[in-house]
Amino acid sequence: MTSSPTDRRLTKLLLALISLVLAMVVWVMGLISSLSRDSVTPALSLQQQEKALLAEPSLPPQLRPLLVGGDPSAQMLEALEEVPLDRLDDRQRLLLAALTRDEAQRTAALALPMQRPELSAMQQALSTYEQGGRLTEANQALLSDPALDPLLRQLSCEALGGSKAWCTDPSDANAAAQATQRLLLAELLPIAALLTGVGLLIRHLWSRFRGKLPAWPTLVGPLLTPADMAILVAGGFVLLGEVLLPVLVSPLIVLISQGQSGALGQAIAVLLGYIALAVPPLGILRLQLGGLEREEMPVGGWLQWRPSPWLTALLQGGRGWLMVMPPVVLTGWLMGKLVGDPGGSNPLLEMVLRSDNPWALVLLALTAVVLAPLFEELVFRGVLLPVLARVLGRGWGVVISGLVFAVAHLSIGELPPLLVLGIGLALLRLSSGRLLPCVVMHACWNAATFLNLILLGS
Repeated sequence: MTSSPTDRRLTKLLLALISLVLAMVVWVMGLISSLSRDSVTPALSLQQQEKALLAEPSLPPQLRPLLVGGDPSAQMLEALEEVPLDRLDDRQRLLLAALTRDEAQRTAALALPMQRPELSAMQQALSTYEQGGRLTEANQALLSDPALDPLLRQLSCEALGGSKAWCTDPSDANAAAQATQRLLLAELLPIAALLTGVGLLIRHLWSRFRGKLPAWPTLVGPLLTPADMAILVAGGFVLLGEVLLPVLVSPLIVLISQGQSGALGQAIAVLLGYIALAVPPLGILRLQLGGLEREEMPVGGWLQWRPSPWLTALLQGGRGWLMVMPPVVLTGWLMGKLVGDPGGSNPLLEMVLRSDNPWALVLLALTAVVLAPLFEELVFRGVLLPVLARVLGRGWGVVISGLVFAVAHLSIGELPPLLVLGIGLALLRLSSGRLLPCVVMHACWNAATFLNLILLGS
């Protein structure tokens, strides 16, 4: 006995409603729990101050106020104090003990045992040193250990009574030059991109005011219903992709990644976890598109990838990334001023910041710069936006698809900037009539963030 079309529609509506309610519960719980996650901002600020302090001797005098500020040692101490003591690693606790003049803080920083022998020896030296004493021969020999990095050696030397001139090792000039290069790139590249984006935005708004911009093409997308979208996003993306399948495949992911080193094992787990997240919604979408009438399929397909011409897609995506950067940065800045740093950063950010394993960074880049833009743009701008725009109008389609995109990242702290980014991606989809430029723009955004973390990271 076959079911009637009415019964199938009712079943679909019921499934969509149940999926939507459960997904809302999952998302609300995820957003609330994000408040307990640490923010990557203090760790990023700390890494930036480390590079500034190490680079100070090799910086041209005219660039020091811009890249280092007034007193890099004081700024470094402030950055260390912003991070909870239990989140500092052994080396960072030694840096804190070397910089602080507060005995209680110094004692607390040196209280926990150190894992590496050279750090444990430095911990002992700093613990027994009395303020105002001279640098002993034993401590001089300790400071000559090549296992100590240049910044830790210099600050520990000064804390143990050595003069700044004596503690500055000429052999560390190469490390200072590398820190200078990283600091310059990390500071100047975002500023250049931001200024370029402001110029492009002003030019774009002026052209629109004068009526010189071409009309947007007709928005083409799959002929799916809001119920289909609820099943795809709420059921496939959230319930199956974020909740159920990760639980089922997590033992396999652990088995595959446990034989690798810490950073590489984590990167493998992130990559496999993201693939597992994407499989259910992609499977549902394939079934949904397969059920549409093929004679109604538009030129370029339901998703409007339209890869040719490639160069135009690359230029449109790069231009969109530059133009969306100023409003996203402004939104993040305003949020920081109004409510502070609520935390909840994506754990992948700190993973990239702290990783020094090149293969781990390659896998993390593959996840963040390739797979995430492809999958998320397919779902949010390839399917969700056209369906919402057809049902609710373009304006509401842009806003709601951007909001769903932001909420799906499950971070209250990142929600407003991600909403602005999602709106920018939706506007590019509407103005270009293609999906590929959105993937390029999304990949540019993630790649820029990834590059900045590498430049300032370990």
